[in-house]
Amino acid sequence: MENDTAGTGACSSETANGGEVVWSCNQSDAASANHLVVMVHGILGSATDWKFAAEQFVRMLPDKVFVHCSERNAALLTLDGVDVMGERLAGEVLHVIKQKPSLRKISFVAHSLGGLVARYAIGILFKPSGRENAKDVLSKSCVEESKGTIGGLEPMNFITVATPHLGSRGNKQVPLFFGVTVLEKAAVRFSHLIFKKTGQHLFLADDIGGKPPLLKRMVEDCDEFYFMSGLRSFKRRVAYSNVGYDHMVGWRTASIRRNTELPKWEDSLNEKYPHIVYEEHCKAYDTEVTEHCDSMLTEDDDSDKLEEELVTGLSRVSWEKVDVSFHSSRLRFAAHSVIQVKDHYMHSEGTDVIQHMIDHFLV
Repeated sequence: MENDTAGTGACSSETANGGEVVWSCNQSDAASANHLVVMVHGILGSATDWKFAAEQFVRMLPDKVFVHCSERNAALLTLDGVDVMGERLAGEVLHVIKQKPSLRKISFVAHSLGGLVARYAIGILFKPSGRENAKDVLSKSCVEESKGTIGGLEPMNFITVATPHLGSRGNKQVPLFFGVTVLEKAAVRFSHLIFKKTGQHLFLADDIGGKPPLLKRMVEDCDEFYFMSGLRSFKRRVAYSNVGYDHMVGWRTASIRRNTELPKWEDSLNEKYPHIVYEEHCKAYDTEVTEHCDSMLTEDDDSDKLEEELVTGLSRVSWEKVDVSFHSSRLRFAAHSVIQVKDHYMHSEGTDVIQHMIDHFLV
């Protein structure tokens, strides 16, 4: 990649051993930065999808963060399944940490499918603190903070952008199908033909051999993986979502909400962030508080019940939910890429979302 200049600092990409893309403004800034920010792309993507955001992070927080754009799961490798990609990402993160012994903190910023991959990876990377053992962590109340590390580092921010946390199965979770039941059911049956193992995971069609779908297993500490303890260990969790025009990921699945919880929104909340139309801080709820929602389902539909289990599981930790709208944008139909600023020249209208991310980032 060629060097690029953004604002007042000259930010460049470097290639570390193993081929990962990392970002720093200059040698002295990179040496003093102790906070690793891992950026994870979505399906069929690459490390360069986060190029603009990476540049902005190191330009605005030059002596604070060291940004690593993951590339171990590029292009067709994103079809290998959330679990396989999560294992690759975990190994990649450990490699970066080993190369930079000065690192003390860690955060994740992930787009689309990358958010699920990052959630799987932290389940592998989480280690309970010295005062706790595995049994202590598993027996804890779901809303208690987990004490532990991610790859030996202090967990800070876990940020997802247009991530299908509730999967892509039915219930208008993939707007491209226009809510047509026939198309949604066909997608479940044929997802493995197009998106292979990843498609099965996204459409919750991997309930084989009596095991629940992977996304269901990921709302618990499962076997040797600390999926929820890892997620709970971060000081903050943030879900950015498109309220409309995202044809890949629906608003509910990206914002981890039930249909009745979707807020009404109008214009932007702040002129500095013209596309952010709603913000909500959702506290953690334990199982007893949310289990009554099961009885509120109006249909005896397995996909509704499974979706409710995912919402309930993920609501056991607190979330900051940031709703974004590009309804007046000339590229509103590309909202899934604009919210990430995948290409700065094409998707520049999403720069305020990246600015919002940086302004609220815990360093």
